[in-house]
Amino acid sequence: MSSSPLSKKRRVSESETKTESHSSSSNCVSSELSHTPTNGMARNGNEADIDEGLYSRQLYVLGHDAMKRMQTSNVLISGLRGLGVEIAKNVILGGVRSVTLHDQGLAEWRDLSSQFYLREDDLGKNRAEVSQPRLAELNSYVPVVAYTGVLTEDYLSQFQVVVLTNSSLDEQLRIGELCHGKGIKLIVADTRGLFGQLFCDFGEEMTVFDTNGEQPLSAMISMITKDNPGVVTCLDESRHGFESGDYITFTEVQGMTELNGCTPMEIKALGPYTFSICDTSSFSEYIRGGIVSQVKMPKKISFKSLPASLSEPEFLLTDFAKFERPGQLHLGFQALHAFEKQHGRVPKPWSQSDADELVSLAKEVNAAQSGSAKQEQLDKGLLQKLAYVAAGDLAPVNAFIGGLAAQEVMKACTGKFMPVMQWLYFDALECLSEEEGALLSEEECAPRNCRYDGQIAVFGSKLQELLSKQRYFLVGAGAIGCELLKNFAMMGLASGDGEVIVTDMDTIEKSNLNRQFLFRPWDVTKMKSETAAAAVKQMNPSIRITGHQNRVGPDTERVYDDDFFESLHGVANALDNVDARMYVDRRCVYYRKPLLESGTLGTKGNVQVVIPFLTESYSSSQDPPEKSIPICTLKNFPNAIEHTLQWARDEFEGLFKQPAENAMQYLTDPKFMERTLKLPGAQPLEVLEAVYRTLVTDCPRSWEDCVAWARNHWQVQYNNNVRQLLHNFPPDQVTSSGAPFWSGPKRCPHPLEFSTDNLLHMDYIMAAANLFAQTYGLPGSSDRAAVAQILQEVKVPTFTPRSGVKIHVSDQELQNANASVDDSRLEELKSLLPTPETVSQFKLCAIDFEKDDDTNFHMDFIVAASNLRAENYDIPPADRHKSKLIAGKIIPAIATTTAAVVGLVCLEMLKVVQGHRRLESYKNGFMNLALPFFAFSEPIAAPTHKYYEVSWTLWDRFEVTGVPPGGEEMTLRQFLDYFKNEHKLEITMLSQGVSMLYSFFMPAAKLKERLDLPMTEIVTKVSKKKLGKHVRALVFELCCNDLNDEDVEVPYVQYTIR
Repeated sequence: MSSSPLSKKRRVSESETKTESHSSSSNCVSSELSHTPTNGMARNGNEADIDEGLYSRQLYVLGHDAMKRMQTSNVLISGLRGLGVEIAKNVILGGVRSVTLHDQGLAEWRDLSSQFYLREDDLGKNRAEVSQPRLAELNSYVPVVAYTGVLTEDYLSQFQVVVLTNSSLDEQLRIGELCHGKGIKLIVADTRGLFGQLFCDFGEEMTVFDTNGEQPLSAMISMITKDNPGVVTCLDESRHGFESGDYITFTEVQGMTELNGCTPMEIKALGPYTFSICDTSSFSEYIRGGIVSQVKMPKKISFKSLPASLSEPEFLLTDFAKFERPGQLHLGFQALHAFEKQHGRVPKPWSQSDADELVSLAKEVNAAQSGSAKQEQLDKGLLQKLAYVAAGDLAPVNAFIGGLAAQEVMKACTGKFMPVMQWLYFDALECLSEEEGALLSEEECAPRNCRYDGQIAVFGSKLQELLSKQRYFLVGAGAIGCELLKNFAMMGLASGDGEVIVTDMDTIEKSNLNRQFLFRPWDVTKMKSETAAAAVKQMNPSIRITGHQNRVGPDTERVYDDDFFESLHGVANALDNVDARMYVDRRCVYYRKPLLESGTLGTKGNVQVVIPFLTESYSSSQDPPEKSIPICTLKNFPNAIEHTLQWARDEFEGLFKQPAENAMQYLTDPKFMERTLKLPGAQPLEVLEAVYRTLVTDCPRSWEDCVAWARNHWQVQYNNNVRQLLHNFPPDQVTSSGAPFWSGPKRCPHPLEFSTDNLLHMDYIMAAANLFAQTYGLPGSSDRAAVAQILQEVKVPTFTPRSGVKIHVSDQELQNANASVDDSRLEELKSLLPTPETVSQFKLCAIDFEKDDDTNFHMDFIVAASNLRAENYDIPPADRHKSKLIAGKIIPAIATTTAAVVGLVCLEMLKVVQGHRRLESYKNGFMNLALPFFAFSEPIAAPTHKYYEVSWTLWDRFEVTGVPPGGEEMTLRQFLDYFKNEHKLEITMLSQGVSMLYSFFMPAAKLKERLDLPMTEIVTKVSKKKLGKHVRALVFELCCNDLNDEDVEVPYVQYTIR
């Protein structure tokens, strides 16, 4: 599961922008790359269509054009240690034309700490050859081959992108020169323990078609002046969002028509609602209307070659708090290469003499610099730490740098998003001990010929021991969940006495395979948690992991109870919605357990770490509520495709789900009538009318009846209702102020005339009739010709618009209109409805919307219903792909972001396991790989509150023992007295969950009855729910006054009953 980071709510954004075609290098690929993959799927290339079922979520990030360009790119990845395999995994999932894995090295123990496709019995074998079959399984559209020869000029010329990992500086320079000369795009990636390095050279001239991946903005116009420059004012419903330098074009402008369809022009933003354009003084007078739309303009950028960029580097900062470090590490990495060249090895872990030597080598490198790479002063401490940990190989650092590097490969192939210009350095030194000057000994960190050698080199053997004993709860086994499990297995989490418990109630779907990399095509329909657990056991057989299929929430508190949470060391969230995150966060606060929280949305990702008694919790901050579409806009005045799609979704629920649900409840639930009549306003009438329609007037007996129903419903929605609207508000209607009624956001509609020759009209009938038949358990049909025949016989009643029909123009007007309930009709309906006994054989099936099945008619209905309404209102239609994104509320997702985010999560986990206590040791992170942009900040401290002289935070509480050993339970009176005497607090209100147990304004009789009852009895009485046997304590919320009768804020109460 993955989720939107910036906003805690689901946000929908679509990243498809039309760009000009981009011809890839026409170098031909040697025959070994051109084989057709197994399972008969067509090879990628221009002739192959994109498999939307597989790539759906990634397509919403990259768009079709970029995906097509990716499918023409052959990529070489050299070096198949932990970093190389991470990059390869992400690039293969992404869907390039082919991937070649190059390595001349053999698998060693230290590789196993992060190379997740090497097993212990692969030691001594070539890394590329062993990894090839395992990587090839990730995506049957991408041929993957291994190559163990030398990288000659001739061999390299068949690739569009070359990635070097685990390579010497000499090799980098040789290949860098060669690639730059031949127009092959080059990426150099390297990780050393807690340090990472990334370099990109995409040639002298590269075109970026979309620099940020954001949806082009559009706004409605209220005025354009005739001036030099002309000033455009937008409707004040919302800010235009444009910036100076953006390019825009116009449509639907009345009067100043010279602007419609103009070539994109640059603007200057003047304010939130205004901007200036070109000279409009010679144009016609502006009358009204018009839409302004942003146009994405291609941008040309230029890269220096590796040798040139080495001496004149340009850095992309990953952490503004470490402003000085990139320049230092730029020299430090060169010094490491010099050390390796001299000694044939990396500096020994935590060796003082090797560290001193690296510092002197760095001085030599610095002295030899003539360009901007020269540093005034070297940071000796930083360079020593680089030497101490350089032999390390950490899965989380590889995941982070590997995610970034793979995204750069995609940028190189597609021109989508802004590349890294040109060096990026990263370190996570906060993971080391918090004690000043704490040094590990060489013995503690020396290799032991075990699979964790790469991690022991950095942290020593004690941390390894600690990791093996951890009990962690992972909530979710989707995209973030899979990546977390892979890192857990590599790090040795729960590989001894510990345990990882992973729960997810979902099954695997085809669209998951594009980023949830523990799953394969043959796993589709299996449970995620079990499949993921089995997959990571293959990676590290000693991990102790249990898969559950439970939803985490109030319903499963008897499973995830006090004993369960108290036995945990921490919790990691891998969820896709805010409510579940908030729930897990509340549980972690209550049980005082650390929580690792993360989310992604396309190329954006975030990480938040929640530490008991130190930081605020996930729920401490909340996003502003999402803007909802006004009801009147949906019903009568849509002006954007989002409005017609939401309307179509509401139609789906209102035609194929709610009526069947209500009718079945009427037939099976004796209390349904009583409940319905208690509903407010006109709801009882609406519900019963719907039940009557479902069971009597609309009830079909055959497929022909279903077709007739669909045809008549089409007539009502796309013709009759529009004619009624135009009868109430004719096209030339003016408002009380004399302005045209149909202007600004109100688009004047026109009715549609049905024709069996119109494909869209027939799409609607086919989908609606089949769905309607499904709800009644009748057989449907896909025979369009036969349906067209049936339609010839359907009698459509003629419709004449009526006077006196009220249509609300605004939501305000709608709220103020008190719906008068027609009691006589309600009584009539009660008598007309068939008694449940007479129709007991009736079985109705409510249809739940499922966007990812292309054979179920659900999306067919949504696309047709939405685009027909769009045609009514002259709104440009949306294709199926875009409709599915918006109507299905899909979160765009891509493997690269997920991998990078989870790398950061696992670095935070290393700190949590070591028990770091300083706020500044932890890092909350935010990234947007499209820009690229990174920001790290220390978590916000838990806010402190006070009553009297007692300071407290959200991690504190009152602990009250409700039942003393061998004694009677406390009554409400004793509870109130306890707070008065012990804490000098007078309780004014007391609640448990949504139940109010006591308040100072309670009626005297009720209070008298409750005061002497035991607390648990009051709780069960008020909540009307029994307390489960698993409940050991209750949580009470208090409102209190102090001795001065002032209202004070106090912590919650943990009231122990068992």
